[in-house]
Amino acid sequence: MTAPGYAQPANGGPSSDQPTVWGGEIPLRNPGFVGRAQLLEQLRTQLAEPGTTAVLPEALHGLGGVGKTQTVVEYIYRHAGDYDLIWWITAERLTQIRASFVELARHMGLPQASTAEATVSAVVDALRRRTPFSRWLLVFDNADRPEDLRSFIPAVGGHVIVTSRNPEWSGIARTVEVDLFTRQESEELLRKRDDAIDDAEADLLAEALGDLPLAIEQASAWRAQTGMPVSEYVDLLNAGRNELLESVESNSTDLPVAAVWNVTLSRLRNEHPAALQLLQICAFFGPEPISRDYFSHARGIPVPDELREALMDPIKLNRAIREFSRYSLAKIDHRRNTLQLHRLVQTVLRNQVPAEEHEDMRHVVHLLLASGAPSDPTESENWPRYENMLPHFVQSEAARCDDEWVRRVSVHLVQYLLNIGDYEGARDLSGEAWRELTSKLGETHLDTLQMARQHGIALRRFGQLREGSELNQRTYDLLAEQVDADSEHLITMADVLATDHRVNGELAQELEIRQDIYSRARRLLGEEDPETLRYAFNYCGALRLAGSFSQARQLDDQTWRMRVDLLGAENVSTMSSLNALAIDVRESGHYAEAEQQQADALAKERRLFGDDHIVTRGGARSLAVAKLRTGHYEEARDLAVDCHERAVRRLGTVHEDSATTLMNVSTSHRKLGALARALELGERSADTLARANGPEHPFTLVTLTNVAVTQRLLGRADQARKLNQRLLSSFRSVFSEDHPFALVTATNLASDLAAEDNPEGALELNEDTHERLTRTLGADHPATLITAFNLSLDLASLGRNDESAILRSKTVKSLSDLLGPEHPDVQAATEGARLDAETDTMQL
Repeated sequence: MTAPGYAQPANGGPSSDQPTVWGGEIPLRNPGFVGRAQLLEQLRTQLAEPGTTAVLPEALHGLGGVGKTQTVVEYIYRHAGDYDLIWWITAERLTQIRASFVELARHMGLPQASTAEATVSAVVDALRRRTPFSRWLLVFDNADRPEDLRSFIPAVGGHVIVTSRNPEWSGIARTVEVDLFTRQESEELLRKRDDAIDDAEADLLAEALGDLPLAIEQASAWRAQTGMPVSEYVDLLNAGRNELLESVESNSTDLPVAAVWNVTLSRLRNEHPAALQLLQICAFFGPEPISRDYFSHARGIPVPDELREALMDPIKLNRAIREFSRYSLAKIDHRRNTLQLHRLVQTVLRNQVPAEEHEDMRHVVHLLLASGAPSDPTESENWPRYENMLPHFVQSEAARCDDEWVRRVSVHLVQYLLNIGDYEGARDLSGEAWRELTSKLGETHLDTLQMARQHGIALRRFGQLREGSELNQRTYDLLAEQVDADSEHLITMADVLATDHRVNGELAQELEIRQDIYSRARRLLGEEDPETLRYAFNYCGALRLAGSFSQARQLDDQTWRMRVDLLGAENVSTMSSLNALAIDVRESGHYAEAEQQQADALAKERRLFGDDHIVTRGGARSLAVAKLRTGHYEEARDLAVDCHERAVRRLGTVHEDSATTLMNVSTSHRKLGALARALELGERSADTLARANGPEHPFTLVTLTNVAVTQRLLGRADQARKLNQRLLSSFRSVFSEDHPFALVTATNLASDLAAEDNPEGALELNEDTHERLTRTLGADHPATLITAFNLSLDLASLGRNDESAILRSKTVKSLSDLLGPEHPDVQAATEGARLDAETDTMQL
């Protein structure tokens, strides 16, 4: 049945006024759709109800085979022109929902976040704000528990439809209950394919099938292909009911449609065994669309002879698929090159296979999935294929498979989930596979240890830091017993441990491991191997955090040049090295050079990767800090605000990147004189980092150094002093008295003492700090010169005017030569104002 004035396009898509975004897995329109006029009108009316302030799901619940999904599909095609965005989400599993939202974000032009949860939040927020699409419809197909969908449904903004067999939806949603066909609708569908059937025959057949829409559709397909008299067909149905009562593990409402299939499958068994064998294998896939590529690439799969011939010959394979599609046993989508079986069809088919053969059938599915798997889970163009594979992998229990290639695919699937940011899904899949491998192969088998590494990473990224860290250490220890010290497996695992140490704030341990990894990689892989260069890049990050800026700069420069030669100047890794080098230059005290270098790199990154790529975002944050150091405070503020907004949109508020970019916003406000706002943002940044990384993590402490400066400038010198005293003690304990974090804090603590009218204490601390800075960073580093200038003020306050004048004159000239006479710090020094020291987390 079609709406007046609506013509279905030949390609099965929506009308000519197609929504801008039309996707997910929207099924093809059913050309045989009949009836349901009242139901469709009820759905349209409820979706259009005015005066509501929240979008509630329209829950179409009912028995299997009554046509819930088909009704929604018909609604979509009839009303496609009413929407700018329509997105179909297979909602049986949370991993599928999250993966669909990641894909939807791409279609909406939203950046991919580092976590799937953050991507979901960004999509939901954009839909709620109706930006960039004001008229949208989301369909969650075959959802189960309402609580699983709460975080995926926008509160306002558009339309949401849920199909489900779970009646719990009626408690929280306006519901449309899909029932059996009326007798008139049953007869209408039967006549659609066979206009020769008379009223009595149609009534007899509809009665035998219980007016179940799916059974009616199957019977009409059979009659269209065979022309069998209705009375004979009904006899076949009745003859099989007793057998079905014993073999079909379903309730009595499934029996009519199961009986229909039993008749059809008997014919296939006799006339087209390859088609039946292929159907039986498909029954052990998930109920989602199955890519035909799995069968096209199959070689050496243990299947019956008839099916083996079909898998080897594309013509025979197409013939087999065509045979069972003629009887409506599967839906073929030529646009996506997929086939799909209704879950009831799968149930009947599985129950016809002897129980002792189920494991063999699942194994065939495992091998087919492995044969069609893409190779690189880090490449985003492969993600749709992994998304299609995942539910079949889970449904077929492939994590239990003994085949080595299937185990490798399971690792790739975990890596895919990690790459799209579905850390919960990665944790669950890797955990199941790891436990299965441990049981079968033992915890020391290399395959078990490889999966343990993935599970440890997933635990850490999901936020289970202690569990992840403990498992990673255990995995490393076991691996060290199995392989040589220079094994690539061990080096890779050590790199995971190093990251754990950074996450835990154990930066000294991280540095030690990174140095060892880099040294071993150079011996094992060679100086210019891409993996060696990756380890060099990671080592430089640890060197920066250790305060070894000169050493980091030298190695980063070498790594960048090698990457240019090996990978090209515009490669992502090459640009990452260029960003790192700009930070090294900045922290070495060459602010203007760093700003120009980072600005040039950022312009290229935006052109190559876009504003929201992780490398571009790292470059933008680095440039914001460089502009703070060069005195371009308004430019720094605008860039820092943009960086923070992008971080929150991608990662959520409680994340290291969100907190550190907020710290930069706070610092820029302080530099511009908005002290109250700076303090508010600084305290929020520190609180967020404390929740994300812990209250004693070095990054949390760095953020608090900026809070302390703002407190003093607001006249709260006592609070600032107490905070800086605590910070100084922590930095000296974690690092050393000569670490730049500690020395910057000491410089600011001396200013706190001076503000409390304790010039002796300020002078003593500044003298010690100036000596240490001169030794570690050099006499002409800006941090050293700032401390020297403040020291000149301390000398003057104690009446040592001659010493003060000499030191002050010399220092102001050096600052002017280094930073430029127009730099705000030079201007402040010229006017005799005390200077504040700065530091940063130096994160990319």
